[in-house]
Amino acid sequence: MATDHQLGWLQSQDQKQERSGFSASTGIYHSLHQLGHDRQIPTQTNLNTATHVLSHFPAESRLALVDSVTHSRLTYSQLRLSVHSLASALHHAIGIGKGDVVFLLSPNSLLYPIICLSVLSIGAVLTTANPLNTRLEIAKQVYDSNAKLIISSPEEAHKFDYSSTSLPVVLITTRSASTDNNVVTIEELIEAGDPLEAPEVEVEEGDTAAVLYSSGTTGVSKGVVLTHGNLVAVTRLLRWTVDVSSAREDVFLCFIPMFHVYGLAFFGLGLFSVGATVVVMPKFEFKAMLEVVERCKVSNIPGVPPVLLGLVKTETDRDLSSLKRVGSGAAPLSKEVADKFREKYPRVELREGYGLTETGGATSYFASDDDAKAHHGSVGQLLPGICAKVVDAETGEALPPNRKGELLLKGPTVMKCYLGNKEATAATIDNEGWLRTGDLCYIDGDGFIYIVDRIKELIKHNGYQVAPAELEAVLLSHPKILDAAVIPVPDEKTGQIPMAYVVGAAESELTEEQVIEFVASQVVTVSDFMHEA
Repeated sequence: MATDHQLGWLQSQDQKQERSGFSASTGIYHSLHQLGHDRQIPTQTNLNTATHVLSHFPAESRLALVDSVTHSRLTYSQLRLSVHSLASALHHAIGIGKGDVVFLLSPNSLLYPIICLSVLSIGAVLTTANPLNTRLEIAKQVYDSNAKLIISSPEEAHKFDYSSTSLPVVLITTRSASTDNNVVTIEELIEAGDPLEAPEVEVEEGDTAAVLYSSGTTGVSKGVVLTHGNLVAVTRLLRWTVDVSSAREDVFLCFIPMFHVYGLAFFGLGLFSVGATVVVMPKFEFKAMLEVVERCKVSNIPGVPPVLLGLVKTETDRDLSSLKRVGSGAAPLSKEVADKFREKYPRVELREGYGLTETGGATSYFASDDDAKAHHGSVGQLLPGICAKVVDAETGEALPPNRKGELLLKGPTVMKCYLGNKEATAATIDNEGWLRTGDLCYIDGDGFIYIVDRIKELIKHNGYQVAPAELEAVLLSHPKILDAAVIPVPDEKTGQIPMAYVVGAAESELTEEQVIEFVASQVVTVSDFMHEA
């Protein structure tokens, strides 16, 4: 029989597990948050991402999109009409139907979300590509995805070998752009399409909606297959994050590339389901961003760590008083940068999130700004409906709070598979549906996740593992260092030693000796950054 002391200890353990979301009996961390009754992820099998997003459009007169360069604008009424018109033309004039893959290569534009929603609405599959990709990389993706239509910006059209492809090509243009009269453009298709003749296509939640190419949790670039069920879940979770951030009336700035899962989830799809106004920058340039924030009264910037670092280290006379919220994702944000950002912009909320292409970009977030301030270095708590395990990389043992291991995820946003790659899929998703992220992390007693580093990038030094991200964070705390990357270098005695690449501020005259002395003053020994192998 348990003693009173033992019972007291067990009760305290239960409270800790409940507070962290961890179950000792299953080794699973459950989300501490729930979607509201009207925010539940739909459970019916017939789900179309575009129909779901359009069903949540706000008042038709509300402003949906603004071009930061041309100042062109689209209301939600115009956005809806354009989506249905293009869907009609793609289906009736081009012959695109359910299951056909549409390859999209373009920088950000007002037409980008119209194309995304139109393609998905007719049951076709969207695959997006980085405009910086080479001809060879593009040709490989077109072939691998089995694309039936290419949609490209005029600037990138030269990367397609017209002589060797029979695929139709549609160009994205603006009114001021000069185009070949023999080439069909998206604008012409929108004008020619009849919104009343947009096809009604039945799509199941398990049907493929998008194939996004990523290096994945390991290895070379692979096609991540996301279903309509995945994207609807991502959209629902984005609506939840906007609600808990009180950001429904915000003006969002889009410079995150829409081809990336982060940009697609926010600016290609999700934000339109909350009725947000989005200001689109075709390409990112820091000074231009500051000017756009001032001119368009931007209040919310979903950003990335280098942008936050720029805001911290750049002095400007631009009026940024409209800014209320800044997010950070796609890469780890160091505690030093976060602290300096909050010191410089005390009235601006800073919340970090975490996700992978394989999870539709959605995994964790902060439910409040107070939580974000109190848990430096964390990427937040699990989003509603998402479960996690932290497992020992060698034994597979499920670990309790505050133990480091590989992060495994399960939930409605987890991808279906890697396209045509059963081996890579089996290596990433186990037979119980757990996705191996390849990220080293721990979850604290309150359920907050701390990403330490990528397991495959850890530096083995004297039998210990050194996390490059933590050394990079130290380097980035130097006032004259704009960016830093730490990599392993072979060493006969220790196995590997860390080597840093550093980008200094202009005219800073930063020397190697100064960097070494600075790191030495911040780190007592290299063991400060070691983790048990």
